[in-house]
Amino acid sequence: MTAMPPPVRIIVADDHQVVRTGFAALLDTQPDFTVTGTASDGAEAVRLCRELRPDVVLMDVRMPGMDGIEATRELAGSGAGGPRILILTTFDLDEYVYDALRAGASGFLLKDVSAERLFDAVRVIAAGDALLAPAVTRRLISEFALLHPKPDAPSTAALAALTPRETQVLRLVAEGLSNPEIAARLVVTEETVKTHVSRVLSKLGLRDRTQAVVTAYESGLVVPRSIGSSRHGGRGALRPGELPGLPRDQRQGDP
Repeated sequence: MTAMPPPVRIIVADDHQVVRTGFAALLDTQPDFTVTGTASDGAEAVRLCRELRPDVVLMDVRMPGMDGIEATRELAGSGAGGPRILILTTFDLDEYVYDALRAGASGFLLKDVSAERLFDAVRVIAAGDALLAPAVTRRLISEFALLHPKPDAPSTAALAALTPRETQVLRLVAEGLSNPEIAARLVVTEETVKTHVSRVLSKLGLRDRTQAVVTAYESGLVVPRSIGSSRHGGRGALRPGELPGLPRDQRQGDP
């Protein structure tokens, strides 16, 4: 008889008590989740994470004092073994989401997300084998990587440490492919893909595949095909699974 894996340990960080307790209660309905703590600001979230060592943090992007972006940066910079961070946002500011992803977050959700999508997102983030909502994540990263280049973006020289196969795997990760999809594309085992992904992350000093996508675009390894249609100005925030540049009722992204 196969032993059940341990539950995903979660911390919820949001400055609004109703939101914080609501998400915590919702997550606790799932047998494979356990909420180990809640925080009302970024500093408390960082402290709790260091004490309780959760697997996933649901992090509000804007909180008083230390916000979600800075808290993400602190947790992501603490080395291997840190929690994966899922950003929660109600704001129509895509660049905040991009900055959070760049700081080390693994994905994002709007706060009005359905319960099932929330549960699925936490499981995807905890597993780490695929991007959350790959279509919208890639488009958002490609837009802001090009429109707002960062001075500390990795150079092509940093990619020279990768083998040809590792570079190929990085390109496929940047396309939004999961490990099983990459294995099928390259006709190798999933374990081989996991090994290549781990080596790419280690050589480039990255924490997970979301930052690998950011690096692939910022370094120029992957060039957006066209961002003209994805410039959506003072636009509403995108829901994971939706594509920018379309009315909300017409947006339909990758499953």
